[in-house]
Amino acid sequence: MAPDAAVLVILTVVGAATPLLFAALGELVVEKSGVLNLGVEGMMILGAVSAFAVAVSTGSGALGVVAGMLAGMAMAFIFGVLTLTLAANQVATGLALTIFGLGLSSLMGASFIGIPVEPLAKLSIPGISQIPIIGPLFFGHDALVYLSFAAVVAIAWFLKKSRAGMILRAVGESDISAHSIGYNVIAVRYRAVLFGGAMAGLGGAFLSLSYTPLWNEGMTAGRGWIALALVVFSSWRPWRLLVGAYLFGGVTILQLYTQGAGGLGIPAQVMSMLPYLATILVLAVIAAGPWKGRLDAPACLGKPFRPST
Repeated sequence: MAPDAAVLVILTVVGAATPLLFAALGELVVEKSGVLNLGVEGMMILGAVSAFAVAVSTGSGALGVVAGMLAGMAMAFIFGVLTLTLAANQVATGLALTIFGLGLSSLMGASFIGIPVEPLAKLSIPGISQIPIIGPLFFGHDALVYLSFAAVVAIAWFLKKSRAGMILRAVGESDISAHSIGYNVIAVRYRAVLFGGAMAGLGGAFLSLSYTPLWNEGMTAGRGWIALALVVFSSWRPWRLLVGAYLFGGVTILQLYTQGAGGLGIPAQVMSMLPYLATILVLAVIAAGPWKGRLDAPACLGKPFRPST
């Protein structure tokens, strides 16, 4: 493969991996607090349409990104009220949140289909961005790509080194013990859920403002579910999540390039299934492999907490 073609492929993989990374990082923090939110897909799609609508209406990509994050947080707040305050079933509520988000985004985005938007600006450093290969690879992305890497570092540090991160992990491992020594379990989980919503909305905003700068109904195309699988794939570790996001981003691009090359005689529908088949395969291998017992899932994951009076 020619160097220019290889650079193009890598840049495309980065674009495919970034929304997965944002959404999965947010869900990782949520699950570390002991909450299972299956509504990632719904939060992503609502973040995508909200970001696009605001960017088109105001002409500002930055405002669009903020709107996407706020939309994700609004959906997450609804989830929090139902599951944390009212103690509704987390699995059922998350699934309902996804269905609601998909329907609401279709309604909100009906008038924006086919409208172009200026993609987010790429970083440009005179004299450096023009260096062959190195320039495009390291200095040819928009701000959200660099933010995704910074988020991995920040979340890894937060969970391992900060006092607030240790409290969050304690709540996820034993909510009753954390409550007994004076920590507000519900408040900690609310903050984690809202952060997860903001990150999912950010992933959706990247999709509609950078990866494919337009709005299409259902444009998340199951990425929220892949993000959920990535959290398990990474064993709830941010650095492994980074590797997993780029691995699955690469699989997504592989099926697109293979289809473009004629599909090697394989039906296009089968090639479109490739990222999701890879997700199922990885989860099956993890569940059946010798490392099953070392997944380190938070002990209270998905279990409702009702503070004693």
